[in-house]
Amino acid sequence: MKNQITYTEHNGLYYPDLALPEQTSYPLGKYANLRLDFIKKHRRGTYTTLLTEGRLNEYLHAIDVQAHKLLDDIISRLAQERSLDEVLKAHNALQWTAEMNNIKASAEEIVLQEVVYQ
Repeated sequence: MKNQITYTEHNGLYYPDLALPEQTSYPLGKYANLRLDFIKKHRRGTYTTLLTEGRLNEYLHAIDVQAHKLLDDIISRLAQERSLDEVLKAHNALQWTAEMNNIKASAEEIVLQEVVYQ
């Protein structure tokens, strides 16, 4: 039987032999860890369900991949819209760096709101 629970006796008391299912072990990045912290604090049901079903690491890895893909897409789109190319980088590296830092900060804010803290 799949749902049969076994017990172990300690000092005359019987304790159920419970264990969480095996999980994947993807390395977690910045956005996955931010999402983990968020669901622990604000989405306790989701966190508990994912943990007990053994899907937490896989879920967080998917969030991290999605966040990085969106971040890259937004950065490249905004850089293209603002004409930040290799020519500007070669002629005025300081302006290019300032503009790219601005774009990265804006893109990260969008990713945090749309992926991590939803």
